[in-house]
This record gives sequence, structure tokens and C-alpha cells, in this order.
Amino acid sequence: MIVLDTHIWVWWVHGDEKLTSNQMEVIQANETDVIGVSAISCWEIAKLVELGRLELSTPLEKWFEQALSYPGIRIMELTPEIAAESTRLPGEFHRDPADQLIVATARILNCELVTSDERILNYPHVKTIG
Repeated sequence: MIVLDTHIWVWWVHGDEKLTSNQMEVIQANETDVIGVSAISCWEIAKLVELGRLELSTPLEKWFEQALSYPGIRIMELTPEIAAESTRLPGEFHRDPADQLIVATARILNCELVTSDERILNYPHVKTIG
């Protein structure tokens, strides 16, 4: 099992060239297992669309329907354990609550987080694939 950072999920769905070959290989290798997406990623995408920072080729609800039908994709619920973990991440971590929840999700599920976010890649308390 792996967890995708929000931008990685969007890039994968859009076939974006920003997705590295390593990231694509890891995603494809997990299509028969579970590719987790934090529930907060749905909110992040909706906010990016609302703010005009992300354009989708279809209405938001249709995009979610399609993106959630990709092989292996499963929404990881925001549990009380993940919420608590997000507020006490070890060491120094930035204050973006969505990133805190995504990192906490990967930590609680004890799996790797696929991301291109340098702040997360440089955070030593979560296993990442960049």
C-alpha cells in the first residue's frame, strides 16, 4: 500500500509529465493492492478549483467519480487517530494542515507517501517516494 499526495493524484489522473518514472512505476506496482488517497485531498482539490488554481476537464463531481475509479484507489478516511497524529508529528514540520493530515495518514498506515513536495521529502519522520 502507498498513499498519494494530492498533487501526485492529480498528475496521475491527468497523465501529467511532472510525474517521475519512479513515481509512475510505484503507482502501477500498487494498482493491484491499495493506492490510498487521504480524504483531505478531495477537499484540497475542490478548494484549488474554487480558487481558480486548478482547472479540470470535467465538473468537479464528475472528476472525482472518474479519479476514484482508477485501479487500486481508495479514500483513506480521516480517523480520530490520524487527526491526533497530525497535531503531534515529531520534529519540525510546516503548518499546512492538509500536508499534516496526509503525512499523518501515511505514518498511521505505516506506508510510503508518494510526493514531489520538497518539504515532505525532507521530513525524516515519514517514508517517501519522490
